[in-house]
Amino acid sequence: MKPTPNLTLLEESLSVVFIDKDFLKRALTHKSYVHETKHADFEDNERLEFLGDAVLDLIISEALIVRFPKMAEGELSKMKARIVSEPTLASVSGGISLGQYLFLGKGEEKTEGRGKRSLLSDALEALIAAIFLDQGFSTAREVVLKLFNLHIEELTRQNMLSDYKTALQELCQKEFETLPIYRLASESGPDHQKMFEVIIEIHATCYGRGMGRSKKEAEQRAAQAALAGWHKDPQ
Repeated sequence: MKPTPNLTLLEESLSVVFIDKDFLKRALTHKSYVHETKHADFEDNERLEFLGDAVLDLIISEALIVRFPKMAEGELSKMKARIVSEPTLASVSGGISLGQYLFLGKGEEKTEGRGKRSLLSDALEALIAAIFLDQGFSTAREVVLKLFNLHIEELTRQNMLSDYKTALQELCQKEFETLPIYRLASESGPDHQKMFEVIIEIHATCYGRGMGRSKKEAEQRAAQAALAGWHKDPQ
């Protein structure tokens, strides 16, 4: 039988000490545990999951509105959907080793439930709700932003790079009545760690170069370089 997890370690990783430990235990309790053990003191986390989904949605929506004040609603919705998606939630759960703290039934244990993306993402939403109920919105917001910071930063980086290509396209159409042409100049490195170099040509003249771990990133970097040197002589 798996020993009872030390929930104090989870609290330390979250920088939260629960006032009512029952909220924390409930957030970590899968329905399989309740069904198999018929433990009178345990309630599964499905209701908390429902609430946590809404709390997470609000916190991430606010963060994106603040980070991208000029972005249209449609784009904000796409970014939010990516952040609150099951793969992202499971990734965040892995960062705090959430799986090892879960109360699971024997069936889920045998089928490696502690590593299932759906189970981990649901438990994380339940945990967010538990923090909200025990500590209030301010603490829940602080924890969520800390846990999801890297994913928000990644979207910020991608959005900025995407804006370079859009800006360059608009500038080319205005100045030259044409679009920039992106050409792959070189590839280097092993298959699992490729580096790509892309050049931008406008009327057969090179205006920018960029490197990246994907062709798309290299193109974006090249657009950034082209914009930075726009008022200088072509390369």
